[in-house]
Amino acid sequence: MESLTFDSDDLNVTEDFLSHAYARMRIASGTPGSTRARIRRTGVPSVSVDELSLDFEMAYSVTPLGRICLCVVHEGTVRDHRFQGVEDSFGPGDVVLFAPPDLPYSGRICNARYNITMLDPALLSQVATGPDESRPVRLTGHRPRSAGAARQLRRTITHLRDTVLADPEVADQPLIAATAAQHLAASVLAAFPNTALDEPAGADGDDVHPAVLRRALAYIDDHADQPVTVADIAAAAHVTVRALQYAFRRHLNTTPLGRLRRVRLAHAHHDLVAAGPGDGVTVTEIAARWGFHHPGRFASLYRSTYRRPPHQTLSDG
Repeated sequence: MESLTFDSDDLNVTEDFLSHAYARMRIASGTPGSTRARIRRTGVPSVSVDELSLDFEMAYSVTPLGRICLCVVHEGTVRDHRFQGVEDSFGPGDVVLFAPPDLPYSGRICNARYNITMLDPALLSQVATGPDESRPVRLTGHRPRSAGAARQLRRTITHLRDTVLADPEVADQPLIAATAAQHLAASVLAAFPNTALDEPAGADGDDVHPAVLRRALAYIDDHADQPVTVADIAAAAHVTVRALQYAFRRHLNTTPLGRLRRVRLAHAHHDLVAAGPGDGVTVTEIAARWGFHHPGRFASLYRSTYRRPPHQTLSDG
């Protein structure tokens, strides 16, 4: 797990730090007096969440980040934000894409407290596919599709920050980190316009064969204890991601990741049954071992499947 903190009122020091933490940039202040900047980051290799507080007006000009960079404004404003073909301003409650990963951007942050969430663009292709699967999935708009989509994405970012990344022991679990990153990527795709297709092309569905499902299910069973993406499962089944998703919806009434979640739940159930009273393990530990980073959601899924709460299975083991 990655973490860092920064607190300085020296503009040159702040510029140097920002250039190392994000991308090469130039900053300037038109505010006399204090230029204090405070930053706190938590993250795993593919995802990071930063909380920033600037008590002054700061102009910025940033080279391409190479990562998807989302901004959630808590207080203050971001004004005159520009990148190729776009000029906009943001205020409290707004959640936006700062710029595509390959484009520079500039603007002014005015006495603001805000959140920066960055993720590897490859994560989008791991949870979805575009019309041409040889090309990466791209976001095509910098604002969410709707207010509801923005609210859901804010909740996902908050959960990632406060539940997963707040506890190093949780974040350092490989399955936790992988599933949390995939969940964030899926939430980003659900929120923003993008090049991924919601439904598979007809030709993909026509090519579905029982052997496809057998290969996919075998791969899921054999790799449930490892970080797995939809793209991994599709590659093992020798089909496109769209064809795989279509096959699972049509024949199993679920998704590849839904099936993976059920397999991991079964493993967690086995571990709960096998645990002895003196082993000292907890439901939360077993859930995290199998990639369930939200104890309440794990308990709800477990109860709906096994008709009893997980702590009861553990105590009866």
